[in-house]
Amino acid sequence: MNVGILYSRIRKDEKLLLNELRERDHEVTKIDVRKQTFDISEAPEAFDGLDIVVDRCLATSRSLYATQFFEAYGIPVVNSHETADICADKVKNSLALEGAGVPTPATKVAFTKETAMEAIESFGYPCVLKPVVGSWGRLMAKIDSESAAEAILEHKATLGHYEHKVFYVQEFVEKPGRDIRVLAVDGEPIAGMVRSSDHWITNAAKGAETDVFEPDEEAKELVEKASNAVGGGLLGIDLMETEDGYTVHEVNHTVEFKALDGAVETDVAGTVVDWLEQTAAAAADDELEVTA
Repeated sequence: MNVGILYSRIRKDEKLLLNELRERDHEVTKIDVRKQTFDISEAPEAFDGLDIVVDRCLATSRSLYATQFFEAYGIPVVNSHETADICADKVKNSLALEGAGVPTPATKVAFTKETAMEAIESFGYPCVLKPVVGSWGRLMAKIDSESAAEAILEHKATLGHYEHKVFYVQEFVEKPGRDIRVLAVDGEPIAGMVRSSDHWITNAAKGAETDVFEPDEEAKELVEKASNAVGGGLLGIDLMETEDGYTVHEVNHTVEFKALDGAVETDVAGTVVDWLEQTAAAAADDELEVTA
């Protein structure tokens, strides 16, 4: 199989995938999105013979446009543009989870400082303000007081980009100093880890300590429902533990798994490539049925 790796920087995650693909003698076509152009009428010659493309773009805008082009060219891409579009935007992500009946933190969205303040005060202090697009825990704020809320809203309102004027306000969930990341393919868990920190943000990118997490039946059910809600694919589902069970606060579409790989005994890259092989084979069978 010829696998295209769409990237903007080769990190440890991509190296794990590349090594596994090459060990299985798959052909790999590396596509640097920064150097690639996309034609609206026909696929570039560089894409000839690709069986499947794996989107590993760092920039959300590039990911969203590139996946749309590959689908227009009839080249299978994971994750799909639909999944990327939902997961890249926290508002769409929350709406999809809520619509699918997946427990997720109470969330309100406002478009002015005044209505954002009303949303914040409806939750009380502390509550959380997040950017609608972003990763690695950046630009998230735990708001502990009215004066802090006023200052943060003023800063966001003057930053300029329209996304900062979409105020995504969420209840603060008391969690036991950790959250959970489960890597899944089409709703089937590959492996999970807990991320523990003294800080309220428990992202591995923020230095949280990691350890293995074995999903119980409730977690497995929520992972499957959350995956289905956003269209499936290779996803990172983030959960928090509460008194009433789990709540899913986010689904990630260009999920990093190097920290997970270091925390578990599962061959993460190997299992991902198993799934890529199955997905590419299924897409080829579908193509044969269409042309038959």
